Amino acid sequence: MFRFKTLAFLIVVASMVLAACAPAATQAPAQPAAEKPFGQASCAPNCGYKDMTMCFPQLGAESDWRTADTASFKSEAEKDGFKLVFSDAQQKQENQISAVRACIQQGVSVIALPPVVEDGWDAVLTEAKNAGIPVIIVDRSVSADPSLYMSHIGSDMVLEGQRAAAEFNKKFPSGAKILELSGTTGSGAAVGRAKGFRQDLNSNITIVDSQTGNFTRAEALPVMQAFLQKYKAGTDFQGIFIHNDDMGIGAIEALKAAGVKPGDLFIVSVDGTRGGFQAMVDGWFQADVECNPLLGPQVAEMALKIMNGQSVDKNVLTNETVYYPDNAAELLPTRQY
Repeated sequence: MFRFKTLAFLIVVASMVLAACAPAATQAPAQPAAEKPFGQASCAPNCGYKDMTMCFPQLGAESDWRTADTASFKSEAEKDGFKLVFSDAQQKQENQISAVRACIQQGVSVIALPPVVEDGWDAVLTEAKNAGIPVIIVDRSVSADPSLYMSHIGSDMVLEGQRAAAEFNKKFPSGAKILELSGTTGSGAAVGRAKGFRQDLNSNITIVDSQTGNFTRAEALPVMQAFLQKYKAGTDFQGIFIHNDDMGIGAIEALKAAGVKPGDLFIVSVDGTRGGFQAMVDGWFQADVECNPLLGPQVAEMALKIMNGQSVDKNVLTNETVYYPDNAAELLPTRQY
């Protein structure tokens, strides 16, 4: 009996030793949590417009185009029910940067930025990215690192310049001399339009002078007056490329005062606003290259996708065309801006 108990005890001890020496069961390593897409909100994938706060630091109100652009965002916010944090930078980059920083502090869902100029955005875009707030570049472009913003929605400014050049090439196959009224120096619109225009303009068409009218009627008027004091219309130049309709309307005032008549010069503008269409009806503009300002719906739709963790295209272009005087009167009543 004693030997049996002793043997049983030894068996139990041996089992314990073997168990202690056995290698531990292999466990699968813990998998890291999947990183959520940048900009995805906590309400994803069921975010609605009611969950959105969009920061929109508009660059200014320098033209009918810009006024229509602002109205597009405000009406879209009212229709969809999202909060729009709006500001007017009065065409000053420092005001836009301050507005963006204020929005970062508020913790908005997304920032829709129409930049005054191309350069100087890296620092504040980095601040937004570090805060986890996605930025959509609207209308004009930036030269910043593309990784600092989610997407760009707007026009192809280079293409607009190329379309304008094509009109001059058709009009003046034997060559001509022309003037250029440029937009805000350093802005994506002015840089792109000038680049595309020069790329495609025939070599026998010479740009004899180019000055900025800062995209405004008020500033374009004295620039055109100075042109007319320096150059004789029809002799020293036969055409004008104008970077937007508002500057074109300012230029028309100077041309009228100088005795120039509609059709004396070949004028191509950019925008396709109601004012531009009226200038075609009146015979001043021979073509108007469209640049669509009604970007609110596209930007809002993209912002909601980002909040819900969906991927978006890096560059989204609007569908645009070129308008001519032959159907301007018919289309004018239908223009929304």
